[in-house]
Amino acid sequence: MHALTLSTLATALFASSALAHTDCKSVDASIVRHTGYPVGVEETHNNIRLYIAKPDTSSVRAKEKPTSAVLYLTDVFGIELVENRLLADSFARAGYLTIAPDLFNNEHATGDINVPGFNTSAFLARHGPEVTDPIIASAINHLRTAYGIKKIGLTGYCFGGRYAFRFGAEGKGGDAAFAAHPSLLGDDEISAVKAPAAIAAAETDGMLSPARKTEIEGLLARGTVPWSVSTYSGTNHGFAVRANVSDPEQRWGKEEAFLQAVRWFDRFLSWDSFAVVPEWPSKCKDRDLGPGVISTIATTTTSTT
Repeated sequence: MHALTLSTLATALFASSALAHTDCKSVDASIVRHTGYPVGVEETHNNIRLYIAKPDTSSVRAKEKPTSAVLYLTDVFGIELVENRLLADSFARAGYLTIAPDLFNNEHATGDINVPGFNTSAFLARHGPEVTDPIIASAINHLRTAYGIKKIGLTGYCFGGRYAFRFGAEGKGGDAAFAAHPSLLGDDEISAVKAPAAIAAAETDGMLSPARKTEIEGLLARGTVPWSVSTYSGTNHGFAVRANVSDPEQRWGKEEAFLQAVRWFDRFLSWDSFAVVPEWPSKCKDRDLGPGVISTIATTTTSTT
């Protein structure tokens, strides 16, 4: 395996969410929604509730990925949390059919899990892999049979981050995995991943300490697939979904983690070989971004074969 040094990813963040580049393959923070009403729909398949966000099929990005989709695996707040639905909608605006299954059979956590009366240990015991795996497997099967999807990107948050890795294992159905501030992720689940895997980590996270993050990087480095681990300053556990978006640093972290996921999927769902590096489209490269653009730099530890 050949390791890349710290890579630098230049990102253009737009001040106005009205700026949308449907004629361009690149994405920016303008497609991320933090507030408002979700635009997806709910359906039930195999007795499992699904939140489904569909892309605008007339957009360039949707046209180039008609057989790729994102499976959105939520935190413990489930598909009822508005922020989860809005992020699923944002993946659809990036051109991906996105499905978020109800991982908790209507028993998601509500509000602050630290409030008296919520037993976190009991909740997690009721929703272990033996219960959660079949739900995710059913959703993957639904994507393939009902929508003709051939490649699936798994995006998981906290609780769901562990399952993004689990279903990135051989024969599990995931073709690329992204996990933001994952919890309860075991060594065996990391070592077993066969899909390109990326992690977005918070600077301060009681469930993913710096020491644990170093261990995870070591396990990924000993594997055979591309991987990336990025840490976002000024963020805490849950930032990729429930950031305080009135804080510019937290908002930037949430948006950049989303863009990290989209670019990861663009890279590994759109090309058949890990070794193929796509060219930046010329019509995007030289475009005039206009006023209100802030150029930023994100640094990520990346490895590829």
